Amino acid sequence: MVTAKVREWAFEGFDLLPENKQSLIYQLIISLIPEDSATPELIARHEQAMAEFHRGETVDHEDIDWD
Repeated sequence: MVTAKVREWAFEGFDLLPENKQSLIYQLIISLIPEDSATPELIARHEQAMAEFHRGETVDHEDIDWD
């Protein structure tokens, strides 16, 4: 478990690193974030779609021309 003190220590240590090392650590952290993470834009689009669904503003599968 990461405590607030450990986070504080990590940020202080990060700030002490040379800029090129900070960039390397940053890229490592970014690489650990799943690519399918929801972005604010995707969340907003999902919320809009769900609101339309709840209002009955949907199209049935059989009404779509899939060709």
